[in-house]
Parts: sequence; C-alpha cells; structure tokens
Amino acid sequence: MDAYYASVAELDNPELRGKAIAVGGGGDRGVVSAASYEARKFGVKSAMSGVLAKQKCPHLIFVKTDFERYKEISTKIRAIFYEYTDLVEPLSLDEAYLDVTENKKGNPSANAIAREIRERIYQETGLRASAGISINKFIAKVASDINKPNGQKTVHPNEVIPFLEELAVNKFYGVGKVTAAKMYNLGIFIGNDLKKKSLEELVQLFGKAGAHYYNIVRGIHNSAVKPNRIRKSVGAETTFNENISSEIYMLERLEDIADEIEKRMKKANTKGKTITLKIKYSDFTQQTRSKTKASFMQTKKEFFPTIKELLYQDKLVNSVRLLGISFGNLNTEIKEPVWVQLRFEF
Repeated sequence: MDAYYASVAELDNPELRGKAIAVGGGGDRGVVSAASYEARKFGVKSAMSGVLAKQKCPHLIFVKTDFERYKEISTKIRAIFYEYTDLVEPLSLDEAYLDVTENKKGNPSANAIAREIRERIYQETGLRASAGISINKFIAKVASDINKPNGQKTVHPNEVIPFLEELAVNKFYGVGKVTAAKMYNLGIFIGNDLKKKSLEELVQLFGKAGAHYYNIVRGIHNSAVKPNRIRKSVGAETTFNENISSEIYMLERLEDIADEIEKRMKKANTKGKTITLKIKYSDFTQQTRSKTKASFMQTKKEFFPTIKELLYQDKLVNSVRLLGISFGNLNTEIKEPVWVQLRFEF
C-alpha cells in the first residue's frame, strides 16, 4: 500500500488530501509512524521525532493513529488477495507477498493480475497500491518501490541480471544506511560493483550477510511465499510522555505492558522461555536484558518476577523514555507472528 496510514487518514478526512501530514505524535515526546508523500518531500519519515519533523516541515499536520481502522481495511485487502491465490504471506498490515504461479483466475500474466488487484483495492477501499512482479520475493520487493506511488514494475526473467547490475546498492532490500556506507567506502555503488566481489571477500567483509549479498546480486533467492509464517517473538513496548527516573514507577508501567503480553500470549495459545526487557534512555541509547528459563511461561504471574530481576540487574545509566517486554524461544513453529503494536501516550 502507498503511505498506508497517511492514506487512510486522507480517506477518512478528505480535507487532508494533498497536504503534508504525519501519523503519530506531534508533541515533545511524539514519534512519526508514517508520513504522506507530500511530507516526505520535506524529509519527514517514519521513526522521526515529531519535533524534528515539524522543524523540517513547519506546516506539517499531525493526525492520531487508528489501528482498528487500519486492520479493518487491511482485512478487506487481504480478502481480495485470497480470491487470486492461497499463497499469501503478509509482512504487515499494508504489505504482502503473493505467489500467483498457479492462481485461481487461471491468468498466465502476473503483471495483469497485479494490475487487476490494484484496481480492485482502489474500487473497494478508495486506496492506492503499488506492486513489484518478478521471479522471486527479493526482486519483487525491490521492484515494488520503483514506480511508487500507484504503479508497478515487472522484472522479467531475462531482465533480472541487467536490472540488478544497474541497481544502486542502497536500493537492495536489506541493505541499510550503515551497510550502504560501508559498501561505498569499498567502491561498491551498484550491483555490478557488488558482483565483482568473491563470496570469500563478501563473507569476510559482511559476515553471514555476505553470502546473502553474493546470491541476491545474481538473482538467487530461494525463499518461498509462506502462508503460515513462523512466529518468532511476542512483544510490547510503550514510549512515555515524560522521561522516567524512578524504578518504582518503571515497575508500574511494566505491569501494564505485562498485562498486554499475557493477554496476547493466551489469545494465541503461545508460551516462551526467553524473556527480554528493552530499555531506551532519554539520549536514545538502547539496552536489552534477557534471561532464558528452563520451562515455558505465559502468565504474568510466571514471568513478571523475571522482569523485576532484569530491571534491577544493572544500574540505570540515564532517565528512561521507553520500556518494552518481549518473549522469544516460543513453543510454536507453525503459526504466524504475533506482535503488539508500538503504543504511544498522547
């Protein structure tokens, strides 16, 4: 979906159309969850503080998040997907992989199917979507960003290698700013530069990721579309209106987060052995403290003593702006991930 949260806000509030808007908090403690394309022109982007976003775009309009609405529309969109194929791998509320090699419409053209689905989404929700079509998930993902917003890009089998050789390395899905900067320092600017490096060189330079880069620049990515994604963790976190210095007060807030975790774990019939406490300080430095127990845990009564232990494990180095709890090492390997959406206090 194109700028999904912002587009939903515009859909429900037509007076916002064509304006620079940010979804999230615009106060001193606010964080941008999403930005419209008009706002992005000024450098506003997700995860940016509301204060910085306002500095970059003084006329920026902030709107509150509405996750129930996002889920409602996402369910409608997903229903459209399933009319074409059962091989749908959701990545989030606004993005998914579809394998249409064999599809319910009997349409041999993936390009035509993507165009039809995008039109269906617009007719039934009023929102625009973009698509990437190719031989594997990696290339399709990269292609989906080429003609955004409201467009699509098909990379045919015979075009894959030339496409990847000319692609800027920062456009490779999975190459972030830090990795891209390291590649630039090594003289790697486009796929063809990356392709000149041997497997041994790339592994030496980038560790395990080096083998991944070696393969993807050659169009090799064998991950299938997985309708049932493996659940790896369950987590919840809260950003506070004001920094917290008192560990007693932190425990009170962790109690609330733990209640949410227990509810989600029970709903999904999930248990975990490894529990992690996440602490983000006022200077934005981050710390995680983890402990793995011998038996699976699910209820607050079972795991909260460990949270208290982790909180008092080390002395806090600063006041705290965010606390989170997550579970890993789960007892399930067949159901799709469960996430508790990041919550903000407005």
